[in-house]
Amino acid sequence: MFKFFSLSLATATLLAGTAAIAQPAPDRSLTRADAEARAVQAFERFDVNRDGVLSPADREAQARARFDAVDADGNGQLSFAETTAARESRKGARAERRAERPQVRGTMMAMRPMAGMRGAMRGMMADGPVSQADFTAAALARFDAADANSDGTITADERRSQRAERRGAPRGAPRAPAE
Repeated sequence: MFKFFSLSLATATLLAGTAAIAQPAPDRSLTRADAEARAVQAFERFDVNRDGVLSPADREAQARARFDAVDADGNGQLSFAETTAARESRKGARAERRAERPQVRGTMMAMRPMAGMRGAMRGMMADGPVSQADFTAAALARFDAADANSDGTITADERRSQRAERRGAPRGAPRAPAE
């Protein structure tokens, strides 16, 4: 009886594991329209003062908002207790986000809408204020560079290839345009 039960349990475990492996991976492709919508969303998030351009004033406003959120007593100074509480709060929020995130190995940009946008914004602002049209155009240029077969969709394979190319280039080096 015990052998039968053990064999049944082992078979059920094997079948359950096989079923989990057979599940199709979620579609992590990103269309050009999705990339454009995400660029618009990112611009709106970064344009803190809502003046229609990204400038150092927006970065300062973001920094002030972060400071004010941590300065619990509003005295304009941060105490050890306030910074510790803020760190613990961020740690808890991070754990919640991780718990909600799909359990997929190698999180892709399609699952992280703001990935790469912050760095792109900093680089663009080095030349002066950036309009929404310029910001979106730059995001679409990055999309087009990653879309190896120019079909309007970036697949997980194209994303991996693009990431490998970036890793091989020195930081800040210009990227080769897509052919």
